Amino acid sequence: MAQYKTEAVSGKSAESADKMFGWGVFWKCMIPISIFYILIRIYQQYFSWSKGLDFFSEDFRVYWWNMLIGELIIEGAVLTFTLGYIWKTRDRNLDRITPEEELRRFWGLGMWIVTFAWAVYWGASFFTEQDGTWHQTVIRDTDFTPSHIIEFYLSYPIYIIIGINSYMWARTRIPMFAAGHSLPFMLTVGGPAMIFVNVALNEWGHTFWIMEEIFVAPLHWGFVTLGWCLFGVYGVALTITPRIFELIKITSGNKSAA
Repeated sequence: MAQYKTEAVSGKSAESADKMFGWGVFWKCMIPISIFYILIRIYQQYFSWSKGLDFFSEDFRVYWWNMLIGELIIEGAVLTFTLGYIWKTRDRNLDRITPEEELRRFWGLGMWIVTFAWAVYWGASFFTEQDGTWHQTVIRDTDFTPSHIIEFYLSYPIYIIIGINSYMWARTRIPMFAAGHSLPFMLTVGGPAMIFVNVALNEWGHTFWIMEEIFVAPLHWGFVTLGWCLFGVYGVALTITPRIFELIKITSGNKSAA
């Protein structure tokens, strides 16, 4: 790992502990995500059984197919815009940020990762388990069920967008990650992102190979393996912890000298 400057230099710095370690952005992300998914779940409850059981019906087109098309268009636009914004507003003078500001940015990275984890919970845990229940109850007449339209094409892309943006944010804001690609971080973000790609194999397999929705079937091993990549977050923590301790010592020394 590259060595970083430890002296305080001119540049942007945090003014107080509250500003450095505030929870405002965290709650602004977590609360809307939670409310959004609660509303989505209510929508499912009202329209899955009454409008979503016949793929060839007009009701399905109005309540579910249009929703699917809208999801994919909006998600693609959001990912393009957010990545562009993060890149455009990147810090072009990472060698000049103060230790206080660098420490604040590590806190910001933590907020990104926790928000990503919360989005993964909704997609890869709540809606995925719900999907298994759906298939054990309802015989699918298409790959685009009301459960899949929410699980595969809404909740998965949302956590993928957050994960990719968190990686790009770290690469453009934190010297440690700007110096080179982090394998643990890439696994943490990339593994769950590839679950979306594995969906194609899953749907092909359920159509031509394993018709039953058995969680332990080989068809689902890819989901599990890629999900295990989330353990890469421990590698991210081990990577950044020494630098964080170093920055704490530096900033504490600067305050004592002042």
